[in-house]
Amino acid sequence: MLRAPPQTLQRPRPRSRPLSPAPRCSNDPAPAAAGSIRRLVLPPEGRAKLDPRPDRDFYAFPRLVTHVDDGFIATLTDLYRERLKPGWDVLDLMSSWVSHLPPEVQFRRVVGHGLNAQELSRNPRLDYFFVKDLNREQELELESGCFDAVLCTVSVQYLQSPEKVFAEIFRVLKPGGVCIVSFSTRMFYEKAIGAWREGTANSRVQLVTQYFQCVEGFTQPEVIRKLPSPGGLPGSPLDAVMRLFAGMASSDPFYAVISYRNFKPM
Repeated sequence: MLRAPPQTLQRPRPRSRPLSPAPRCSNDPAPAAAGSIRRLVLPPEGRAKLDPRPDRDFYAFPRLVTHVDDGFIATLTDLYRERLKPGWDVLDLMSSWVSHLPPEVQFRRVVGHGLNAQELSRNPRLDYFFVKDLNREQELELESGCFDAVLCTVSVQYLQSPEKVFAEIFRVLKPGGVCIVSFSTRMFYEKAIGAWREGTANSRVQLVTQYFQCVEGFTQPEVIRKLPSPGGLPGSPLDAVMRLFAGMASSDPFYAVISYRNFKPM
């Protein structure tokens, strides 16, 4: 599965195995234009972070916390239950110590990526994992066309070169494979890029949509929005405004942008 062996870590469980070379998953060459970057989405200032330290330093210590609330997690798990199929190969980019995959669905392989080995080693659904700073180097040491699904949960706001990362997502997906990017309003403010910090909910949705659109070969992105209502149930934008004026506590809003690697060039 690897083109060049990266630095990998073995999980401290009998079932854990380091990411290791495997036969090429797809022998069909992609069309020349497929996966190429059409244009850059972000200007230089949009990529800047308030905290310029390397991300590996910021995430040097494990953060064993939940970054979104139970309502968000339940919505995301239901979405995965609907879109992901048993027996699939799944890549969980920018993962952590918790999994949002449906517990009853068995996948052939779940590969995780992140910045802290201790967090990743505690994720019960990962068969393998690797540590890599995507803001330093975007290339994934994974063979092309190996994954049925690539997931990115509440982390897309930290990517400083999203165009290159999404081109890599396209490359490792099988034809027809799906990428699901989910996010809410929470973030490590000092590590989020300027375009995200200064944006609105709608502009952030549009930003992720453009990340897909800037790579040749992704299908037209699908957007899912679920805003919370009293009692933790999804509501409308008007519900959210009414709760704001009433001073009512609100749970995390849910946003997901979904696109597929097209079977043929667009």
